[in-house]
Amino acid sequence: MSPMASATSTGGDGFNILLLMLPLLLLAYLFFSQRRRQSKMKEMQAGLQIGARVMTTTGLYGTVSHLDESTVYIEAAPGVVLQWDRRAVVPAPGASTEPTEAPEDPAGNE
Repeated sequence: MSPMASATSTGGDGFNILLLMLPLLLLAYLFFSQRRRQSKMKEMQAGLQIGARVMTTTGLYGTVSHLDESTVYIEAAPGVVLQWDRRAVVPAPGASTEPTEAPEDPAGNE
């Protein structure tokens, strides 16, 4: 028997198993971390309320004016309401998910 064959048959089994386990452990870690992120995003999107400050995935900031099961209507500017898929909307950075009071117009206009 050659020295190379005897070296792999005596001490290589543990090393081979380790080489097979590392990619499997990495895949398992990636799978579970992705699931955790998805559940966190669903939780945040389920907690959206009318009047909450939000941001879309493209960077548009606004206030939630109306909610449907799968759609969020965002007021980006006074009188400008945009329709977005709920999956594209997250709470704005630094903003709470609680609705904010609309500032009072000193002129008394709505």
